[in-house]
Amino acid sequence: MSIRTVSNVVSDYPYVADDTRARVQAAIDRLGYRPNLLARSLKQGRSHVIALVVPELDVPYFAELARLIIAEGRERGYLVMIDHTDGDKNLERELILQNARPMNFDGVILSPLALSGADLSERPPGAPILLLGEKSFDSLADHVAIDNVAAADEATTHLIDIGRSRIAAIGVQPSGYDTAKLRLKGFRRAHRRAGIPVDRSLLMTATRFHRTDGAEAMRQLLARPDRPDAVFCFNDLLALGAMRTVLAAGLRVPEDVAIVGFDDIEDGRFSTPTLTTISPDKQLIARQAIEQILTRISKSDDAAPIEIRAPFRLAIRESTAGIPCDGGARHQADRPASRPTRSDSQP
Repeated sequence: MSIRTVSNVVSDYPYVADDTRARVQAAIDRLGYRPNLLARSLKQGRSHVIALVVPELDVPYFAELARLIIAEGRERGYLVMIDHTDGDKNLERELILQNARPMNFDGVILSPLALSGADLSERPPGAPILLLGEKSFDSLADHVAIDNVAAADEATTHLIDIGRSRIAAIGVQPSGYDTAKLRLKGFRRAHRRAGIPVDRSLLMTATRFHRTDGAEAMRQLLARPDRPDAVFCFNDLLALGAMRTVLAAGLRVPEDVAIVGFDDIEDGRFSTPTLTTISPDKQLIARQAIEQILTRISKSDDAAPIEIRAPFRLAIRESTAGIPCDGGARHQADRPASRPTRSDSQP
């Protein structure tokens, strides 16, 4: 029996006689043979590995999203390897330039913070790249994200709808990342539509989106004689830190200060009180990212990059709705999710 025949059976080539396939398979089972996936990858010119690069692995949102992307890749026969950059521009540039070599990865999924469009345009031809998060770079790469402006608008509008008028924002970065800029834009838009002026003194900066930053910003807000009656935090970690400070000061959430976060991390569903938050459809984001990067890998074409908008919902929980008095199930009213959209970017 020839090497070619054995190879055809191992590769599941359809045009092999049934009796021949059975004899070869029996021999494979008896010997415990396993194909050399590395050799197969080298022959095919693909590694069947995708790189996932995120800013911070110890931030729950990225950890939860990474787990989902790994699962989606595994279902399609791809291994997902993870790296993180801590938002360092040099690391982000190094990784996209390094990963451009096709034999390292078949594709790269990147959630950038500091990278610029000029940096991305320097990348030589190589593995396809897909962007996650707020930076889209205007047609330089496929992009999957939610509408951050609309989401922040909805979170702020919810606070206005429950009767709050002095609403603070925690997470502002005057010269910082797109995340803060887009969420601040939505915060302002909700105020403008409601005819409520934004008090600039209630716009609190945060160097990082961590619990300690939220706690410190809230401490400064509570030290004011005219403290806010609500806070929109630009992520859940900021919100959890802010909530801790409010409760430690002997105040009540939401009676004295209502709090809304962003990301719907698992911690917020188990905090006391539970956290009202913007909930991106992380499962769909992961699926869309993997499907689109695999489409690019399989086609290897120069089609224009596309913009994919994933849905989100407002999960209303105890930090704005209050804890039920009857001891029953905790309240959670989720508004309908926004619909996912796809659009072809114009060069």
